[in-house]
Amino acid sequence: MVVISSAMTRFYKYVFPVMWFGFLAIFFVTGWIAGDSQQSPVFLLMPCAMALFGYFLFKKTLWVLADEVRDYGTYLVVRNRGEEATINLSNIMNVSVTTNVNPPRVTLRLVEPSRFGDELAFSPARAGFSLNPFKKNPIVEDLIVRVDQARLSRAR
Repeated sequence: MVVISSAMTRFYKYVFPVMWFGFLAIFFVTGWIAGDSQQSPVFLLMPCAMALFGYFLFKKTLWVLADEVRDYGTYLVVRNRGEEATINLSNIMNVSVTTNVNPPRVTLRLVEPSRFGDELAFSPARAGFSLNPFKKNPIVEDLIVRVDQARLSRAR
């Protein structure tokens, strides 16, 4: 068993949004108390706009990430919000990798939906330090090869 999801996922999903909304609340309250909002309502509108933008951005990019993905060779165990699902590699139709975003993400498109739906996303574990931003993650590359082999054996 190997954990192939990033250890930073909890920070991305839970800590960072609390920090984001907390700082925006501090800016909002500070602008309100200081009376700057009476001179220019931008001091109140901008934190509200940023909170709305952050909510939709986090909903699309962070909150859909699985908490943990463990690799058992022929299947994956995905844990999200206290629930677990077992995904056979032969049930994965496509593996999509997006690396030039933070956090990097892997999306698994399933043949038959799991309890989490027909797509699962997670942030992959980093395989060491590299100055090359275009270096492929060996953990993800290995997963892609094994999914392709399982798909070929399913087709026979």
